[in-house]
Amino acid sequence: MHGILHHAPTGRGRTALRRLRARVRRLPRWWPVPLCALLGTAGGGAYQAVEPPRYAATGRVVVVPGKGTDPAAALGLAQSYGRLATSGAVLTDAHRDSGLPLGALRDGIRAATSPDAPTIEVTGTARTPAAAAGLADAVTRSLAGTGNRTALRTGAHLLVLARAAAPDGPVPPSAPLSAAVGGAAGGLLGGLVLLVRPRERPPAVRAGGSVPAPAHTAVEAGAVPAAEGAVR
Repeated sequence: MHGILHHAPTGRGRTALRRLRARVRRLPRWWPVPLCALLGTAGGGAYQAVEPPRYAATGRVVVVPGKGTDPAAALGLAQSYGRLATSGAVLTDAHRDSGLPLGALRDGIRAATSPDAPTIEVTGTARTPAAAAGLADAVTRSLAGTGNRTALRTGAHLLVLARAAAPDGPVPPSAPLSAAVGGAAGGLLGGLVLLVRPRERPPAVRAGGSVPAPAHTAVEAGAVPAAEGAVR
């Protein structure tokens, strides 16, 4: 009696497992792709909901052409200095002068330029308003100093047009973007699972059984009478 009671749950568990496997086999082969994409979308939205707020502050630097320098050349110089703002040389100078961590400067600084004005916008992003403004101010000063050291060669000076002010509120969260990125990553993961997933083998013939021969082979062997013989 004890052995029967002990093995009964195991038998039911195996039956349920076989039924589950049979249901999974009936699903389309590509089912991991939409499932992983759905899970990725949900994960991206959840991450955006729990991520701490971030603050952004922006400072501006203007390129001032010198005497005898074509004012239109200032636009080209602004584009060049905009790319230089996030380079190692400018960030290293900002780190040395301000004492801010170099990693925070690398991760929290981005620069943008305008096609219509010779200005460079330097934006710092951090966990607090004061830290964001500190990052932007350090890089704008460093960028202006770098540009002024080459003023004799370029014929233009850089001035800090506006210092970064501490923002009043955090950067608005982008839940749709996070969900889209999570969904794309999940879909890619599902595709990889689909590629490495082994293909199902065709059902094997039971032992002692035989595969029925084609009809024309049976007729030629005399096992099945031909149509004309059957009519006669």
